[in-house]
Amino acid sequence: MSVSIRLSRGGAKKRPYYRIVVANSRSPRDGAFIEKIGTYNPMLAKDDEKRVIVDAERARHWLSVGAQPTDRVARFFDAAGVKERAARNNPNKAVPGEKAKERAEERAAKAAAAAEAAAEATEVKQEEAEAVIAEAVEEATPEA
Repeated sequence: MSVSIRLSRGGAKKRPYYRIVVANSRSPRDGAFIEKIGTYNPMLAKDDEKRVIVDAERARHWLSVGAQPTDRVARFFDAAGVKERAARNNPNKAVPGEKAKERAEERAAKAAAAAEAAAEATEVKQEEAEAVIAEAVEEATPEA
């Protein structure tokens, strides 16, 4: 049997409240659990001491027996000083994917083509305007 330490959701709609439980990894998220070892209330302020409550002694016991905490629970244990959590670093997190890069290149090409077409259109309009002005000047000047 594989045992995990995870969050079990409770509370009302749009008002979450979680229990930190030790459960069989195959049981449903909010289903049967072996033991409740803490609570997590995300509605409280981040600096509130009642936001995360963990029974450190029981958590250490279950970790020593081989229970695996989820990522979120591992963060809580690290903050409570129960178990050290290695800091993770993903330097490519903000880098867009290949398809997003392709779409950006296509948009840039379309924008460049549109700008070029607009520049050509303004040149043609300027030439037409200059021709109209030249005709008007020729008609208006009396021939000497």
